[in-house]
Amino acid sequence: MSDTSDTSDTRTPAQIEADIKNRRATLADTLDEIGVRVHPKTIVGDAKAKVASNIDHTLGRAYVGVNRVVGDVKGRFVTEEGAPRLERIVPAALLAVGVVGLLVLGTRRRKG
Repeated sequence: MSDTSDTSDTRTPAQIEADIKNRRATLADTLDEIGVRVHPKTIVGDAKAKVASNIDHTLGRAYVGVNRVVGDVKGRFVTEEGAPRLERIVPAALLAVGVVGLLVLGTRRRKG
């Protein structure tokens, strides 16, 4: 680019025409790029990609959280060597059987 404070132009008419042609080509490329960026399909595609990325990120965090909870629960019922902790498993199993039994009795009373 030439300096705007310089009023003398030492370029030939052919050089000026070449500069104008180059600037028109650059401007046309820029306008084409802007047209692609603001096209509805491009905007929708970008939005879909952003949503998919956010969902992947959220699911990844959820997976890590669930994995941590499962590890904590497993740690409560299994020793570090992998042996079951019967002193914790038996009461939990009895509690589960009791809850299921109460649910079954509750449904039978409503039907009868």
